[in-house]
Amino acid sequence: MRIVFMGTPDFSVPTLAEIIGAGHEVVAAYSQPPRAAGRGMAERKSPVHTFAESAGIPVLTPTSFKGEAEREAFAAHEADAAVVVAYGLLLPAAVLDAPRLGCYNLHASALPRWRGAAPIQRAIMAGDTETAVMAMRMEVGLDTGPVCLGERVEIGADQTAGELHDVLAQRGSTLMARALSALERGSLDCQPQPEDGVTYARKIEKAEARIDFGADAAGVHNMIRGLSPFPGAWFEIGPEGRRERIKVLRAVLAKGQGAPGEVLDDKLTIACGSGAVRLTELQRAGKKPMLAEEVLRGFAVPAGTRL
Repeated sequence: MRIVFMGTPDFSVPTLAEIIGAGHEVVAAYSQPPRAAGRGMAERKSPVHTFAESAGIPVLTPTSFKGEAEREAFAAHEADAAVVVAYGLLLPAAVLDAPRLGCYNLHASALPRWRGAAPIQRAIMAGDTETAVMAMRMEVGLDTGPVCLGERVEIGADQTAGELHDVLAQRGSTLMARALSALERGSLDCQPQPEDGVTYARKIEKAEARIDFGADAAGVHNMIRGLSPFPGAWFEIGPEGRRERIKVLRAVLAKGQGAPGEVLDDKLTIACGSGAVRLTELQRAGKKPMLAEEVLRGFAVPAGTRL
């Protein structure tokens, strides 16, 4: 089939690669425009942009589809279907209706739970033990379209958002390839989402990444792994005026009691509102991620310290 692919981050790339490998003709790839990044703030193309160019696929980077010119350019591809994976722009009805067989989105949650921008992070932060990847036919509402195929995925007790991201990206790529194969045969069956159980995965804000050790240990643990590796849950340590912000990339549930934020031993076991967590991987400002024991060799955090 003639396919238009629309995606931006690393999560999207395996699906694009799978579609190409399945023999479909990807006539165009849409991605977010290059943006300034890194210390030099040089413009950097998105992962989808880079991969599509390496595969010889034309790349378009409109900032919206509000203009008639952008909508006409999309329709001119005369696509059989469009595949959308973490693209980052809302698609109006004129775009959704342009492909002959419709537009199909890969979403990383067990819809209708966690519609929206950050389903992987929100599922872990909420303590969910299971999630899914689902291929759905798109409509104008936010992730409201009928689900065509889905695959359930277990969330490990200590699994981070980064680890789950990679699992779902790979599972999702093969799921979407199966969906396109069924669509081509005329046998893709899409069912409306249940009306019950709708939740929204709002975008992660940097302001919510500060760790509240007054919460229970399970909640702190889920927050840390749900925000790892980005943006990274963090705490501050040190005297007023010389405090250092430290990100926590991994932690495990631990035994212990004390005042919230109190360091209980020489292994970075930290008391929470109830229970405790042991911090196992951290990142100091301007440095690489390190195991807790590596950090403690040159950075003393004695028992009794309050984070």
